[in-house]
Amino acid sequence: MVTAQQAAADVPDITIRANTRLVVIDVVVTYKNGLPVPGLKPEDFTIEENGKKQKVSVFVPPGIQNRPAPAPVTPGIFSNHPESVAPAGVPTVLLLDATNSSFLNQAYARSQMLQYVSEQSHAGQSIAVMTMSDRLRVLQDFTTDPQILLTAIRNFKPESRILQAAPPAPVSEMGGQGGAMIASAAAQIASFANMQIGYDLERRTLITIDAMHTLSRTLGGLPGRKNVVWLTANLPFDLIPEDRNMTDAELLADLPGQGRQRSVSVNGAGSLAAEARTLHNQEIKDAESQLASANIAIYPVDLRGLVGGMESLASRSEAHNSDIHGAGLANAALRQSGSLNASQDTMREVAQETGGKAYMNENEIKQGVALAMADDKASYTIGYYPENKKWDGKYRTVKVKLSQADTEVRYRKGYFAVDTTQQKNPNYESDVAAAILFNAPATQISFKAQAKPTDPGKMRVVFLVDAHTLTAEDAGGSRKMNVNFYATVWGSGDKSLGAHTIKVDKAFDAATYQQILDHGMMVPIDMDVPAGGTELRLAVLDNKTGFIGTVSGPLRQ
Repeated sequence: MVTAQQAAADVPDITIRANTRLVVIDVVVTYKNGLPVPGLKPEDFTIEENGKKQKVSVFVPPGIQNRPAPAPVTPGIFSNHPESVAPAGVPTVLLLDATNSSFLNQAYARSQMLQYVSEQSHAGQSIAVMTMSDRLRVLQDFTTDPQILLTAIRNFKPESRILQAAPPAPVSEMGGQGGAMIASAAAQIASFANMQIGYDLERRTLITIDAMHTLSRTLGGLPGRKNVVWLTANLPFDLIPEDRNMTDAELLADLPGQGRQRSVSVNGAGSLAAEARTLHNQEIKDAESQLASANIAIYPVDLRGLVGGMESLASRSEAHNSDIHGAGLANAALRQSGSLNASQDTMREVAQETGGKAYMNENEIKQGVALAMADDKASYTIGYYPENKKWDGKYRTVKVKLSQADTEVRYRKGYFAVDTTQQKNPNYESDVAAAILFNAPATQISFKAQAKPTDPGKMRVVFLVDAHTLTAEDAGGSRKMNVNFYATVWGSGDKSLGAHTIKVDKAFDAATYQQILDHGMMVPIDMDVPAGGTELRLAVLDNKTGFIGTVSGPLRQ
């Protein structure tokens, strides 16, 4: 168990491991005024899972896990090891969400982030900048240099939303046959608009789920807590599990909107988000499980600032009806405000389920970023091995109690006990393709590699994988491993020119497996070097868990 007196060098790396069931919970503890509570010890915390007390096996106080900047890699060596890619301190990602935000929202976010970074008087916080449009992309990898961040944010150009649906046309209140024809046409237009909205929601949902998977692959192997400040105007779904083992009283206490006569589905962010969650329940469940395993806290920041439901009515056709001063305007305002409330409830739920906090109804969104940074100073890491050894995929609620009074605690409310080795019909090949395409290392599997030319036009790539990040199944006294290795060559214009794959599906005796654990799994790949190749991208896939590691670098010929 790690105590406050231990040095940072003595702290165990709390990262994803394929052969462990350790559950890690970050608990943010503050006084009522928001200041961090220092000096707490393991015995000050009580942690329960589904109402049963758990034994604390890992305890890391705030500030202990701060680490030095990545060490430079030897030329010719590719590495996604934490010591090679993990940033100094607690990693924080600024995610500018173009998928779920309007052009004006994105422009506002860009100006606010420029203001935030320019006001930082000194370097020190490790920040990366990512964007999400048709998929997730990295604008700037982790850096502590404010000037590098300013350049990256300036390079971001707001984009039009993907498949944004047009609003339905207004219906005039005309009598007779003309009115009936117009009403019929309006109904057809409304039906078409609803189809557009449904398709738009579907696309936004899938893109957002994919982004969560990518964040988990990219950050999962890095030690400790990771913060994602999600700058958005709307999220298409929440992370409320459908099978919580919670009482009605617990649901009422935990969900936003307490005291209002609203259903759980509405509290969970309205019918649209509830529908998306129902249609994609398993995908969202998997995404939440991966976020929890990767120890990622999401801080949604509402880009709409101070809004109350009336601001955009003047531009809507409803506001030009003859009933502009009557029930028509009032009903339109209520509909827009209701949509806003539902959207913000979604943000609150995503924050609650990951241990972050939503920031909304403020004009300076930079304060939302500062909120995530401040949590680092108040975050205690608690790890335990659940007494319930049945990994059945069901949701397990987590409750943390503190002996000290007059404090506030915040943490993720639970996790899905998903056994990734038991998934049926996994489509891991598409995940590998997405990971190779993404312009940052995936860290769920840790490995190093070396590429050397052999004969003209040929080369050998030698992988050395940390076997602690791979699954090893019992096989009659032996340990069986099932791993794919990928070596791909890319040219200019982000074009794939060639690929070679090797699969290791083999059982190793106890002595050999111990050597693999001690020294790593070494696998060579001999391959041709296509003409025009400039970049080598490597990947390792664990076929039992779907965990992926990737790394890329210049091709030396």
